[in-house]
Amino acid sequence: MEPATGEHAAADTSFRLQALLASRLLALLAAGAFLLWWMVLPGNRFASAPIVGSCLSWLVLLAAVRTLRHVPRERVGALVIAGMVLLGLAAMSAPPRTSNDSARYAWDGIVQKAGVSPYAFVPIDETLADHRPAWLFAPGTSGPDGKAVCPVDLFGTESVAATGFPSGNPLCTAINRPHVPTIYPPTAEIYFLAVRAAVPDAVGYLPFQLCGLLIGAAVTLMLLRVLACTGLPVRLAAVWAWSPFMQLEAVNNAHIDVLGGALLLGAGMLLATGKPFRSGAAFGAAVATKLIPLIAAPALLFRHPARFIASAACTFLLLYAPFLLAAGSGVLGFLPQYLKEEGYSQAGGLRFGLARIVSAGPWPLILSAAALAVVALVVLRTTNSRNIWERQTLMIGLTLLIVSPNYPWYALMLLPFIVLSRRWEYIGVILALDVIYMGPSTAPSDAMINQAALLAAALAVAAAAWLRHRARFVPDGITTDWKKR
Repeated sequence: MEPATGEHAAADTSFRLQALLASRLLALLAAGAFLLWWMVLPGNRFASAPIVGSCLSWLVLLAAVRTLRHVPRERVGALVIAGMVLLGLAAMSAPPRTSNDSARYAWDGIVQKAGVSPYAFVPIDETLADHRPAWLFAPGTSGPDGKAVCPVDLFGTESVAATGFPSGNPLCTAINRPHVPTIYPPTAEIYFLAVRAAVPDAVGYLPFQLCGLLIGAAVTLMLLRVLACTGLPVRLAAVWAWSPFMQLEAVNNAHIDVLGGALLLGAGMLLATGKPFRSGAAFGAAVATKLIPLIAAPALLFRHPARFIASAACTFLLLYAPFLLAAGSGVLGFLPQYLKEEGYSQAGGLRFGLARIVSAGPWPLILSAAALAVVALVVLRTTNSRNIWERQTLMIGLTLLIVSPNYPWYALMLLPFIVLSRRWEYIGVILALDVIYMGPSTAPSDAMINQAALLAAALAVAAAAWLRHRARFVPDGITTDWKKR
């Protein structure tokens, strides 16, 4: 009887520990979901809710991933997906909170469904007035100065005051820059059409938010596969799936960058398994999603570069061909003006924040270009199938840090590689971009805060690189060449 009693006691203790573990994990996920709900809550009077909620959510995420260490490996994948869905529901509970880019996505999809090229007309053009849904457009009123006036919360997200063309009547829209043509390349436009073709025009933001969650889930499955094949802890996939960054930018704001990031990750996986043609095709499609994935090219040229480049170029051109035939040079859309507006082609502006700490005038652009050239050359010469994830993290992370774009969602293509390389210091880059975009915007303190955030991220990356170089340690039994397992 004593052994049976001992086994019963052990089983009872194990059950209690498992129940405690499940309760703790559920509490952490519930806390994360609450923070996400609070961050995207319409009419939230606390203007800094997105950045404060993001910082708190990263702490909750850290605790949740640590808790996953005690979950049996075979159950982790299902828990990661389940937690992602729970957080995704919170992220989809409201219209986009910090960006209205998905309004442009919807309009591009709607006009394509009507048989019109998205490059042919600007949103304020009344030629397509019959296709305007009420959740994207509404009549405006004229203010004392004669300019259009719109209620701030008219569409559940930012309202943009404009005037219709050619009538000049006041117009309100949820689309940013409604006076310019679309900027998005063909893969993005095909995606916009596919999403909007499946729903009536009257349906609002939810389709793109749901697709953002589905693409995020696809990336999670890809991460789970690579982590399992390399013998790394599969719980690390939760850093992507449960992160406030992914949930806010890929799901709530529904940024197209998540599709480009998924294609880029697929390109890396295909190349590591010896499929340069397929990898090049995935990369070409990624670049034709938003051009930004082009910065990852140096880390993808280590195996049969001629085949890879040929496949990528052919895919890119084939995707552009139908739109080029329909719109000619109009397929460039707003891109040239956008680069100038955002400060990438001039000495002034807010870009190249790190270089601006030590230089002024034209030098920040020159110094940043030189630094990027050095990084690209190092990555090009040192990447192989064993360190591809680390080199992708290095290439993308340092590029974003040096260029310091105003939009944190560009880093949606960085986070999966951070997970696979376990270069956690690069999360500092994501947080710095969050601060730049969502932090205080009152001059002159905003510039100081932005540069301080970039400098802190740069110091974290440099310190981690120095410590890693000094240690020169790789844990026994772990290989980064996942294709061999």
